[in-house]
This record gives sequence, structure tokens and C-alpha cells, in this order.
Amino acid sequence: MILIAGPCVMESEESVMRIAEALKKYDEDESIDFYFKASFDKANRTSLESYRGPGLDEGMRIFEAVKKEFGYKVLTDVHETSQVPVAAETVDVLQIPAFLCRQTDLLVAAAKTECIVNIKKGQFMVPADMQYSVLKVLKTRGFDAADYETSKKAGVWLTERGSTFGYGNLVVDMRALPIMRKYAPVVFDATHSVQMPGQGGKTGGDSSFVPYLARAAAAAGVDGFFFETHFDPAAALSDGPNMVRLETLETLIGQIKAIREIVA
Repeated sequence: MILIAGPCVMESEESVMRIAEALKKYDEDESIDFYFKASFDKANRTSLESYRGPGLDEGMRIFEAVKKEFGYKVLTDVHETSQVPVAAETVDVLQIPAFLCRQTDLLVAAAKTECIVNIKKGQFMVPADMQYSVLKVLKTRGFDAADYETSKKAGVWLTERGSTFGYGNLVVDMRALPIMRKYAPVVFDATHSVQMPGQGGKTGGDSSFVPYLARAAAAAGVDGFFFETHFDPAAALSDGPNMVRLETLETLIGQIKAIREIVA
């Protein structure tokens, strides 16, 4: 099982290392393929005044510290083609943000690296249409067809994070998971799926629904899970309302693993 977990954004090197330390048990679990996640720049914040992160150079330095200390594989978002070659020198997975999942130049630039490319489904996208984003990466890497086995071999993932109709909420249609899984391994982003956009100049959320959606996705059948986590979500500088507390993550992952064994 793929597990992607970490803070939404790098708040400081100290906080990143503290969260990374708390996640060590998952990297040591042989049944889990663990990736530490953090963003060096939250380029799509609602407000101009919102905290975005330390930036590319400092973010890569912090990732290098994480890798040196813990040996983790790491994942981060890239928003511009210029960020791709720099990030690819350090990280193992380049994540294409949901709002940019159709951006050809960004997908092609990521495909030209040796990193896994994780494409987050846009909130506005029909699940089946994500095959075309997958194909942009696959064709750049020398493959002609988008199917699960080809994408797995080529290092291309899709991530579901809910759909929005413009009413300040997200809806997860579990049918999207098997639909997208025809084209690539699928990761379910349980924390972004409970976001509530448009909450007075910032994005809100309700993390109480995270366990329900994660368990449902495990039953539907996915390859992995994505959780943003924090030791104090209420104090987090980004996405606090939809994050999972570090101490509650272990129980939820145990439940997910048990469900996966039943439906396997």
C-alpha cells in the first residue's frame, strides 16, 4: 500500500523534522510504501496574504535534511516548469496540482525526469478524462497507451481529491476510483477531499469526515492514500481544518489495512 503523509506546507525545518520523526513507524512497516510529503510553495492560496512556504531552494534543503536523517522517499508539488528540474534533483515524486492537471508543458517537463509523476485530478475534471493527462506523461516516456500496468511500470499515478460544483464543498464519487484505475494506480487524497472552498477568503474543511471517506476508498479499492497531518492542525499555517492529527493517524491506517485485506 502506498502511503503519502506529511504537513501541508513547510512551516519551518523544526516542524518538518518533528512531523517526519512521528511518521517513522510507517516507513518501517514492510506492508507500506511510504512517501513523506510537504510543499515548499503553496502557489494557489486563496489570499495574497496567506503563508506560502519557504520557497524552492530552502524547501529542497529541508528535504535533503529529511532524507539524510530518515532515509524517506519524498514528494512535493511543482507549479511551474522551471521548478521541475531543480525539484527532481532531490525528490522522488513530482506532484502535479489539481488545478494544473491539464497543463501540458508542466506534465511533459515532469515526464522528462526520472521521478514518479503523481497527477491530482482536477476538481473540475470528469474522471475518465484523466487518461489524457496520463497519456501526456506516458507518451513523453515512450509509451503509447494509458492502462494500469503501463502506468505502474512508467511511474505515473493519479490522485482523487473530490469534485466541486461551485457551492463551497467537495463531493467524492467513489465510482471515480475504479474509472481512473483503468489508466493508472490511484491514490485517494482523504484530507483534501474534505475541504470546503470559499470560506470567507480562505479554504475551510471538516476533518471529521476523513476517516469515513478513507475507509470507503479502501473498500472501493485503491493503491494508496494521501494524508496531510500535523501535531496541531488548529495552528497549521495551511489546510488545518482538513488535516488529521498525528496521534489519530495510526488508528485510521490500521482500519484501512484491515479493510484492504477483506476486499483483496
